[in-house]
Amino acid sequence: MTDVTLSASAAKRINAILAKEADAALLRVAVDGGGCSGFSYRFELEKAVNEDDLVIERDGAKVAIDEMSLEFLSGSVIDFTEELIGAAFKITNPNATASCGCGTSFSI
Repeated sequence: MTDVTLSASAAKRINAILAKEADAALLRVAVDGGGCSGFSYRFELEKAVNEDDLVIERDGAKVAIDEMSLEFLSGSVIDFTEELIGAAFKITNPNATASCGCGTSFSI
């Protein structure tokens, strides 16, 4: 399973961010080793897609995920939440067996 879904609220926020960034065309989501639970999510603005990227599009917003990160993100939902304590991108990852309190680190 390699499906990764982008929520409407995440697409809306990505479009708003990219509208202010002349040098960026998409959001890259990646998984890095490290973090308090073993792996961490990384979000970056980029100009171009790499050859091995999966590109998800919704409502004009583009998200690129590299092949290695896709193995860890399979079946995930990328969302954007706004709560009293702040607003942030949130990944609901069915592969994660544990995550840290801040939601940016996880283990498998």
